[in-house]
Formats: sequence, C-alpha cells, structure tokens
Amino acid sequence: MAVARVACRAQVGLHAPLVHVEVSLASGLPVFCIVGLPAMVVKESKERVRAALLNSRFEFPAGRITVSLAPADLPKEGGRFDLPIALGILLASGQIRTPPEARGTCVAREFYGELGLTGELKPVRGLLLAAAHAARHGHELVVPRANAAEACAVAPAQVRAAGHLLEVCAHLSGAAPLPPCPPPERRARCTDGGPGRAVPPDLADVRGQLQAKRALLIAAAGGHSLLMIGPPGSGKSMLAQRLPGLLPPLTPAEALEVAAVAAVSAAGYTPECLGQRPFRAPHHTASAAALVGGGARARPGEISLAHHGVLFLDELPEFDRGVLEALREPLETGVVAVSRAALQTHYPAAFQLIAAMNPCPCGRLGDPSGGCRCTPAQVQRYRGRISAPLLDRLDMHVEVPRMAASEFDAAGGGETSPAAAARIAGARTLQLERQQRCNARLTDAGVQRWCRVDEAGKRLLETAMQRRGLSGRARQRVLRLARTIADLEGAATLSAAHLGEAVMLRCLDRDGGATAPSAPCDRRPA
Repeated sequence: MAVARVACRAQVGLHAPLVHVEVSLASGLPVFCIVGLPAMVVKESKERVRAALLNSRFEFPAGRITVSLAPADLPKEGGRFDLPIALGILLASGQIRTPPEARGTCVAREFYGELGLTGELKPVRGLLLAAAHAARHGHELVVPRANAAEACAVAPAQVRAAGHLLEVCAHLSGAAPLPPCPPPERRARCTDGGPGRAVPPDLADVRGQLQAKRALLIAAAGGHSLLMIGPPGSGKSMLAQRLPGLLPPLTPAEALEVAAVAAVSAAGYTPECLGQRPFRAPHHTASAAALVGGGARARPGEISLAHHGVLFLDELPEFDRGVLEALREPLETGVVAVSRAALQTHYPAAFQLIAAMNPCPCGRLGDPSGGCRCTPAQVQRYRGRISAPLLDRLDMHVEVPRMAASEFDAAGGGETSPAAAARIAGARTLQLERQQRCNARLTDAGVQRWCRVDEAGKRLLETAMQRRGLSGRARQRVLRLARTIADLEGAATLSAAHLGEAVMLRCLDRDGGATAPSAPCDRRPA
C-alpha cells in the first residue's frame, strides 16, 4: 500500500481552511473512491483526472484508489481539487518522484486547478483568498496560468503558474522548475480614462443643485449616508454616480478586503478592478438574499460587494419593505451575518448608502407646474414604505428640486471633481489622524470625545430635538455630520453654524418623518 499527501485549501465564506488530499493505492478490485464531504463537482473529478492522466501519457493505477479530503467534516466544492488528486495518484504510484532535497516539502506547497481532459489547467474561483492564507504560512502556490494575476495580488513571490499537468509534474520532479511570477504592475489611479476606460464623471457636469452638491461633498468627506428626494430628471442619479470619484483612493489593506469579497461572489474577482472603489446599483426588484447575501452557498450580497464603496438604491420606496428593513443592522455595524442550516458566514459591509426617491407616486408633488394629482393618503402610503427606524439611520435627506431652464444655460457647473476630491482628502486625513476612522463610523464614546459643541450650538441642538422630536440616534448622527462640516472648514470645535447646517440637511425631520403627506421639504433652518 502506498500513500501520498498533497495540500490545497477549501473556501468557506472569507476563510480558506487547509485541506490535505491523501491518496492511498491498494490491491483489489478497481475502485476510485473520494471521501470527505465532496460536492458533486468534486465527485465528478474522478473522470476528469482519469482522462487527464491517460492523455498525458501516464498510467492510471489498477486497483483500489481511495482519496481522502481531510478534515472530513469540512464541505468541499469546486474543481480546484482536480490537480491535487491527480498529483497524489502520480506520487503514490511512483510515476513522478521529488528530488531527495525536496522530499517532504509537498505539504509546504499548495496546488490548485481544474483539469481538462487533455491535462490542461483551467482557472478556478476564489484563489485570492487561498493565496492570502498561504502567504501567511509561507507556502508556495502552483496555480493555473489564468489565475496567476489574481494570486499575485497578495503573494507574488510565492506563486508559480502552469498551463498543463506535465508542467506541474516537471516542477515537482525538479526537471523544469516553474519560475516565480513577475510582480503585478501598480496601476495609477485613473483620472483621464485611458484607452478602453470610460472617463470618470465630473461633478461640474451637474448644473445647479447647490444644496445637493454640498450634501454630496459632506457625505464623501465623512462617509455619511444620503437620501435625495426630488422629481424625475432632477439629477439624483447623476449626483450619486459622481460620488466614487470624490472619495479618496483605497489603502492597500482596503483594496485587498474589497478584492476578497469579490473573489467569493458569483461574478468572481477581476484583477483590473484592484484598488477601485466599488459602486453597486441593484435594481429595485432585488430580493433580500441578493442585497444582503445568502443562497445555498451563502454568497455575499450587494451590501458586501459595496464594502468600502457606494451602494446606490434608486427608487427607494419601490424596494420590498423586507429588503429595506434588512439594511438596518449592517448600516449600524458594518458587518452582516449570513446564516444557513449548516453554515454561518460573516461578511464585511462597511458601505456608503446613497438613495433616491420621488416625493410622491407620480413624482410631481411640489412642482411649480402643479401637475401632481396624488391624494394625501397616496403620498402617505408611498412614503410609509420607508420605515422610521430606517430613516433614522440615514445621516442626510435633502431635496433635489426641478431646475429652471436658465440653470442649464449657465456658463459653468461649479466645482470640478478633482478640486472637490482634494478638499475631501484633506478632511479624511484629518479624521484618520485624530480618531483612526471616518466620522460616520464614530462610536458613542468617540462622539462624546471628538464632537464638542460650544454653548450656542448646545442650545440649538436642544431646541432642534424638542421641536422635531429627534431620537437619540438622530442626535448622534447630527453631531457626526456637524463634525464633518467642521473638518471641511478646519474648525476644532462645533459651532452653532455647523449644527444648524447639519440639522437643515435632515429635511424629512421637518416634515415629521417618512409618513408625512406634506409638501416637499422647506429650506428653513431649525
């Protein structure tokens, strides 16, 4: 009896636990058995491995072949185990031998790849996570050539890329070692689009809407959530699409977090997107599982795919009520737990929510043309689709009115995105140096410490809480918002002007909440 062991990794959420592929060859009737909770795709690897070995001019051993994927209680999915199983059979049967100085090091190497029938290595999903875990343990990785760029994003010095089973065998035997993959090229932040890339939208393209632009800058500077209310065609979507261009670049650690979530999603990871802030805009017919995460394999949803980026929900009241209510906990914690009968996975969800809605079902409430015919009951029912607890968790809700014809003929659209991004980067740097996080993520203790208000500001805040019925959560969010406004001006203490603008940027509080059937938001301060 001969036994060989080859290392690989499974994928469970954002974790990649080590799996030892143990192959035993014994005499007896020809049997090829795979044990260790293999999924159907893994069970089918028997035929792929058999054909790949024969077509690569190897002998397929006669007798009893037992493949154990340890640990046995860990579910195994995907075609990534094809290459380790094939190598285990070749090592156990003595058809390939490692050199004396390299014997016993097969466990310090990890092998990944789906085998074609002729022995070519096909790409597999989720190798970014496996490469990150292997890099921490100093293991060498042998991956399909199509996955090399993905694995090199986290472990460039340890990755070896191959295109065929014979190349991997030559590497193991020492006949033709695979060279290390070249380090990935560092991509500068795209400012002019470049060949094949769309030019980032500029904030100056949006005409008028000074208050909405101001709210967008504050949202970008502090990482705050924003709800825009206005009639169709007033520029709500245009404003939301320009937010990623205002945000500072991702740090290397943040970029790897974003890439790791994308690697386990249904779409997979794209190396060209490394370092770019995600912008997700799901349709209003999206289910709770699509937005929060779930399915049979507990994949991440839109809120996790928007981690460290922007989640734009257009036509917010048209989303299912249960879908919107599922956003409440992730908005507070920045983490979502996806639970299934046999699996519970936590995904990061530190996203920035930008939402848009019409003031009424027809969208013309408060329009100077007077075309709205919605009854108060219809308006109340429409706005009531957004619950008060969810509305309370939104930092800003501002009006985006219809623009006059003269505003389209104006000479310029105001501040450009690069100029605004420079001011925002300065405010973000100030926040990170002071409290190691953006203002929207301040804890209650952080608000108490860093959001100190002068006497005039305290009186204004107390009056606003009494007249508008602000909750304790809304009060904390107003203070965080005022802190961002002060950071944009470089002020150390929050003044009444900062508090007044922060209160004014919550226009639905003036109307009594989302269920009020009143006219659109007025512009009077508290």
